[in-house]
Amino acid sequence: MTDFDPEAFEDKYANYFPELQRAYKSAFNTMNDAYDSELVHAIDQQILNESEPFYEGDGEFRIALPENPHERISTFASEEKVETVLERYVEEIETELRSIFGFEY
Repeated sequence: MTDFDPEAFEDKYANYFPELQRAYKSAFNTMNDAYDSELVHAIDQQILNESEPFYEGDGEFRIALPENPHERISTFASEEKVETVLERYVEEIETELRSIFGFEY
C-alpha cells in the first residue's frame, strides 16, 4: 500500500507513476485471464493507452477514456462486446487503484 495524497495525485505521472503502472498491469492480467486475450490486448493498446485516471475523492477513482473508444477496435468485436469488456476493465483498474492506495477495506 502506498501513502496517498490527493494533491500529489494531480501530478500523478510524476508522483505515482509506478503505482499507476502496477494498477494497469494487474488489471490487464486479471482481464486477460477472464476474457478473450485478443480483445483485451486491443483495448489495452488502442483505448486505455490514452486513458487518464482521476481521483474523485472519498477513495474513488475515475478513468477518463478517449472519445468513441469502440470505434478504435471495431474489427475485434461488436460494439456491445467491446463496451461490456471495456466497462469491466475500467472497473478493474479503479479497483486496483483503490487497493494500491489503501482505500479497499
